[in-house]
Amino acid sequence: MSTAEQPDHAAAVAAQSARFVDLVRGADLTAPVPTCPGWTLADLVRHCGGVHRWFSALLLQKVQERPTSRDVDLRLPEREEDYADWLAAGAAAAAEVFAATDRDAPMWVWGADGHARFWIRRMLFETLVHRVDAERALGLASSIDAPLARDGVDEFLVNLPYAAPFAPGVAHLRGTGRTIRFRCTDTDGSWLVRLRPDGFGLVADGAGDGTGDGAEAAADAAVSAPAADLLLVLYGRTARTAPGVECTGDATLLDLWFAHSAF
Repeated sequence: MSTAEQPDHAAAVAAQSARFVDLVRGADLTAPVPTCPGWTLADLVRHCGGVHRWFSALLLQKVQERPTSRDVDLRLPEREEDYADWLAAGAAAAAEVFAATDRDAPMWVWGADGHARFWIRRMLFETLVHRVDAERALGLASSIDAPLARDGVDEFLVNLPYAAPFAPGVAHLRGTGRTIRFRCTDTDGSWLVRLRPDGFGLVADGAGDGTGDGAEAAADAAVSAPAADLLLVLYGRTARTAPGVECTGDATLLDLWFAHSAF
């Protein structure tokens, strides 16, 4: 796992939210979202705006235990034509919360990093991926800066082992010690995941993480792609057979991974 410098997550949330707002302003919100089966663009906006408000509430309360409810005052407008402004308002409120938050404050999180910064980073990639969903719904091409995408790959792989409470398929990611390497081809970034009988997780293998001489350990299977493509492959938004994505090694192991790693 590489230790490349992380982006400014709060600034990136604002930038991704602004792109999302621009996409949906004046758009046909009845359009289906192919990457979120059963959802329309209106559903996607409601979901993302709700996430912004819920994560902001968690940060304001500095919650120390798993919440028993996700209820939050969404202030959802009655008219769908007002959804873009509502999404923008939620992002603006989140920015105010971020500015007042100690990123290092201990908090309950569902993932690996038990600090307030977890929720800002999580909000970023929730927003970014759903911005891509909106672009797919509108038939538009997507672009993601490589350093940002690389950080998103890291965030996904670091936190996935903790996602079983809401992504039960993750519990099936077990094995006998076999490994999968995920590698960015356009920026630094290499992660080795080991599937064990009791679960799975990242392995520090010296591939640019400061723990060794930089030599990569051999893996039983590998997925290599430009960072943006790799991020979208992990999230199931791009097929692993897409141009520029290279899958090698144990195909059965990769089938197991992609069948159970979605969240």
